[in-house]
Amino acid sequence: MVLSTYGSRGDVEPLVGLAVRLRELGAEVRVCAPPDEDFARRLAGVGVPLVAVGPSARALTKAAPSPSSLPRRAAELIAGQFDAVTAAAEGCDVVVATGMMPAAAGARSVAESLGVRSVSVTFQQLTLPSPHHPPLAYPGRPFPPGVTDNRVLWDLDARSVDALFGEALNTNRESIGLPPVDSVRDHVIGDRPWLATDPVLDPWRKTPDLDVVQTGAWILPDERPLPAELVAFLEAGAPPVYVGFGSMPMHASTDIAQVAVEAVRARGRRAVVARGWADLALTDGRHDCFVVGEVNQQALFGRVAAVVHHGGAGTTTTATRAGVPQVVVPQATDQPYWAGRVADLGIGAAHDGPTPTFDSLSAALGTALAPEAGARARAVAGTIRTDGAAVAARLLLDMAR
Repeated sequence: MVLSTYGSRGDVEPLVGLAVRLRELGAEVRVCAPPDEDFARRLAGVGVPLVAVGPSARALTKAAPSPSSLPRRAAELIAGQFDAVTAAAEGCDVVVATGMMPAAAGARSVAESLGVRSVSVTFQQLTLPSPHHPPLAYPGRPFPPGVTDNRVLWDLDARSVDALFGEALNTNRESIGLPPVDSVRDHVIGDRPWLATDPVLDPWRKTPDLDVVQTGAWILPDERPLPAELVAFLEAGAPPVYVGFGSMPMHASTDIAQVAVEAVRARGRRAVVARGWADLALTDGRHDCFVVGEVNQQALFGRVAAVVHHGGAGTTTTATRAGVPQVVVPQATDQPYWAGRVADLGIGAAHDGPTPTFDSLSAALGTALAPEAGARARAVAGTIRTDGAAVAARLLLDMAR
């Protein structure tokens, strides 16, 4: 089987969990993903080959390209999918298409050209048309002010997707003898998409237009030990607060890290700061903070007092499973949604806006560190499914047969 994606760590890590479960059931698996070193290392660690697609996702994210370049970048991404996924999928039974819309469109078209079954997967429901929620607006293409009807907004979304990606997709389809598609979004989603999220964190409300299969989140138990120096720091005092923003570039990141640490200190806590793609760093050298790189979040989150993060689907799910309260400082795309879910469930606080100040973050930490938030976080943790990747693996094998 071929699992195809393009995006950040949050787009690749779920495929690691699925790939391991598929291999346990006897399937041969390849993952098509960006050529970033940390992705390759993560897949190599579980014995799954990486087929490199496109440019480095980290480099592209840190470059912060302008919205006007999106069609050109999408065209390059689609062409890369046609090349890499075509070679990887020869002789396979099923293609799993996920990640950015143009990448998923390319993978689905490749599967069609090879006569191979494919399934479209998303790791948050906001890309699935529904009358119950609005779509995400693309950079540089805001929705008209005053339009609030979700069905109208989804129609506008379909037009934006076609304008951004339609020409590039159909040009590549024509090059391999496939007919053009009238709607890129419909081509990607199909009539039975999969939603790889937890139904407690991300409850899907049924609609008459889509038969959505919600598998649960694809999470692989992480057995990696924490670094000895980090363990020593954790054991040297009360549980600290974790601060990390994952794959977000976080411009002026040093200031943000320092603001976060000062807010944590004001609450009488120590801090563990994750560098992430923003290369977060500290400037004062005090001993109440510890900076980490790539680390086992599953193990770490179970040993901290709260998690301050950007609101990616993976980090939100990991923190929720760990039973630790959260402060979500959303930066982009689906992250405000996850912040809202954390607040709605009573397991932490949703920060208002992407740039925290000392006062705003201190207030949010006060909510998260309150005893009731901790109790609620521990209660919700017991409701989160742990079998999502296994469920998806069995469904894929049934599809292959």
